[in-house]
Amino acid sequence: MKPPSENCSLSLAAVLSVLTCVLLQGAHAGVVGDFNHAERCKDSLYMGTPPRGYLSTSFKKICQRYEDKPRYVTLYDPRRHIPIYSAYTFKKSDGEKKVDFPWMFEPQLASEKSTSNMEPFPQASSMHMNFEDTQAVLEDYADVVQYERGQLNPDEHQADPLDKASTYSLTNVVPQIREFNMGPWAEHQDVIRKRLNNYCRGKAFVITGVTTSGHTIRRNNLDRVAVPEYMWSAYCCTEFDQNAPYFVRYKFPVYAAYGLNDRVNNHMVEVPLKNLEKFLKGRMDVDKNFQIFYNDCVPDN
Repeated sequence: MKPPSENCSLSLAAVLSVLTCVLLQGAHAGVVGDFNHAERCKDSLYMGTPPRGYLSTSFKKICQRYEDKPRYVTLYDPRRHIPIYSAYTFKKSDGEKKVDFPWMFEPQLASEKSTSNMEPFPQASSMHMNFEDTQAVLEDYADVVQYERGQLNPDEHQADPLDKASTYSLTNVVPQIREFNMGPWAEHQDVIRKRLNNYCRGKAFVITGVTTSGHTIRRNNLDRVAVPEYMWSAYCCTEFDQNAPYFVRYKFPVYAAYGLNDRVNNHMVEVPLKNLEKFLKGRMDVDKNFQIFYNDCVPDN
């Protein structure tokens, strides 16, 4: 039988080990190995499950943290310097768009030792080269008048000021052709906002993403930021108004849309989820099991 003092020391060591583990998880909650914990943004995903089937191993999983709180999920391409998708929970809102928040970047993409919170870009014009290597910076969008910074998680789909602020990270932004951004894309986001405001009775999960092509924003003779060919979005709300008019009701619990990121022929096409997945399989590097929502947003009975 071990002496009491030895039992105590073992217990203390075990406690310290657990605390260290917890602290490390918190410290590295920005860029993560998976999203399977609340501190790693699990709650932003339907059934805590991200889209499956992406074949690239170079994408980075970001738990988008702002003010020490997980806000939403982003799968990020550090080579093309754009998000592949952002996943978030929709919050009922009046659609007001805030434009006075500073644009931010993700320190952990450049260094694991950095803070796990997104941070505003520094006032000085130049960023450390490590950051430019891993993500888009403000200078990339400075002289490209044909593009707007299109948020995958739009601030109009959030209600809390801090949740709104967190959408102003360049890791949540892709270059959108101005006519598409201000026309069909903006109109679609507002349609979905009103639909979920009025008919979703529970929690609504939204995933918005891109397909890529050969177009790229160049700066200093370097390819800097990929320009998506198509934008797509899908929502999942399993608790909805069963008495809604049929023209709305058939778009629950799940529906999707896609649009061409261009000046013309850029209308948003609303389709069932399976149709969107089929469309994307021909335009993305995904396997045959590509799935946006767990179990296609069909709740387990």
